[in-house]
Amino acid sequence: MGINDESDIDANLQIGPTSVGMVRLYVEGGGVELPMDFEPEEAEEIAEELKAAAAQARSMAGKPGKKG
Repeated sequence: MGINDESDIDANLQIGPTSVGMVRLYVEGGGVELPMDFEPEEAEEIAEELKAAAAQARSMAGKPGKKG
């Protein structure tokens, strides 16, 4: 499965700090629980990548024939 492949799998995402100063992304779905811990600096880099991807997706929205 790639980034542009559609899926019928439902998942939940939780994001928050841990008691030991990490940032946790917690994904749950399809019978899988996946906690991913990051140093705060890594989490900030991920946030920047998410913002950049959102900006690209926004610029492609509404353009006929574009699928990412």
